[in-house]
Amino acid sequence: MNQMQYTTTYSSPLGEMLLSGDGEHLNGLWFLGQKYFGSTLEPGRQEGEIPVFQQAKRWLDLYFQGLVPDFMPPLAPQGSPFRREVWDVLAQIPRGTVMTYGEIGALLAKRRGTAAMSAQAVGGAVGHNPISILIPCHRVVGSSGSLTGYAGGLDRKVKLLELEKADTAHLHLPKKGTAL
Repeated sequence: MNQMQYTTTYSSPLGEMLLSGDGEHLNGLWFLGQKYFGSTLEPGRQEGEIPVFQQAKRWLDLYFQGLVPDFMPPLAPQGSPFRREVWDVLAQIPRGTVMTYGEIGALLAKRRGTAAMSAQAVGGAVGHNPISILIPCHRVVGSSGSLTGYAGGLDRKVKLLELEKADTAHLHLPKKGTAL
């Protein structure tokens, strides 16, 4: 039996966001209308404030002020074991830095003892990350430095990287038709 799922909204400087949680953990954070919006939401959810939402909103408030929160709300993203493995790597990308899909694939291949891992498979998992910003999928770029594939929109991806003071000099917007 599934636990009750709760939702609430957060007004970020980059747009309204929806949070979802199970009472103890944050399991969703999306910009309204983004690609794969609400992908892990259940039909019987209830609007309401729960402690993990207060923690997440405090974290987001600090983050959007350009500060580095010294805590992390408890997270429980819902997805396949492969997706959760990719999201674990995302969570370890330091603030203000970027990593390519290929680098993530190589890291996972090394951990698994395999020769290679598909950058496309990694891209699919990154794109389906249900907890934006806290699990920093915006820090993943294409091998050529292309700012491709952010479900929340490329304009937001650029703003998040700028907020984190990432070196974006070598990064560029993708040519039309190359985004995930």
